[in-house]
Amino acid sequence: MPGYFISAGIELKDGANLDKAEQGLRLLTEQTRSEPGCIFFEIRQNLKEPGKFTLWECWTDKQALADHFEADHTKAYLAQDLTEVNYIEELTEIGETSGAISS
Repeated sequence: MPGYFISAGIELKDGANLDKAEQGLRLLTEQTRSEPGCIFFEIRQNLKEPGKFTLWECWTDKQALADHFEADHTKAYLAQDLTEVNYIEELTEIGETSGAISS
C-alpha cells in the first residue's frame, strides 16, 4: 500500500483527566478519518498503562499530515493540552528505504 506511514506514542499529561482524553481522542479519530489524504488513522490504548496511546496513521503524503495539524478539530484537541508526544516514527515497507546502509 503506497502512502506516508506514521506510528506515534502519546501519553496523558500529569494532572490531565483520562476520561476526557479518551473522549477527545475518539472524536479526533472520527473527524480525522474523513480528512482529505487520510488513508487510515487508528488510536490504541495501552492495556497495562491506560494513560498511554499508540497512533497508527497512513496519509497520501507528508503534506496531508501537515494539513491534518492545521484542521480545526486537530487544533481543538491539542488546545485541551491533555496528552504529549513521546515519539514519532516515519515508516515504510520493508526494503523500500532509500539510502539505507547495508551491514
